[in-house]
Amino acid sequence: MLAPDFPLRTERLLLRPVDAETDPDAMAAYQSRADVCRYVPYEPRGRDRIAEVIREQRRTALTEAGQHLWLAVLLGDTGRLIGDVLLFWRSEQHRSGEIGYAFNPDDHGHGYATEAAAALLDLGFDGLGLHRIIGCIDARNEASAQVLRRLGMRQEAHLVQNEWFKGEWSDEIDFAILADEWRALRQR
Repeated sequence: MLAPDFPLRTERLLLRPVDAETDPDAMAAYQSRADVCRYVPYEPRGRDRIAEVIREQRRTALTEAGQHLWLAVLLGDTGRLIGDVLLFWRSEQHRSGEIGYAFNPDDHGHGYATEAAAALLDLGFDGLGLHRIIGCIDARNEASAQVLRRLGMRQEAHLVQNEWFKGEWSDEIDFAILADEWRALRQR
């Protein structure tokens, strides 16, 4: 089980569960954009749909495998929402998880996605006791691949045309890192 004390604080960011009352407008600023949604499972969506999904999926703890935490990412100094991240608990038996993220393009290039994803790795490994965390991305999404590489995750697979995704065959690249690898990187 994982029940973090929110908000989580990093050097520059605050992470807390998404909120259907306060977050949909800021999230719609990027989740309504086709360029942002090109590589994520959902289509562009507006404020009302985002609020509905938050009400359906919001949780503040993980109590069993198959669940995920969906967290808003805010700038620590202003409280402005700039993106959202997910930590999936994939398997209790294999102690595995997965991370995902989406950020407003207006805030790209500052290392925020890497910083927020690092907080998810800490949560998964130290908070949930996971052994392995993966990141699965569309092979065309080089910016996301850069984030995963900066985290120290290794590319383990390139799956060719493995998924019919948004009207076309898509390649998937899978990255992973083990708990002891992450801890060794953090000690440096």
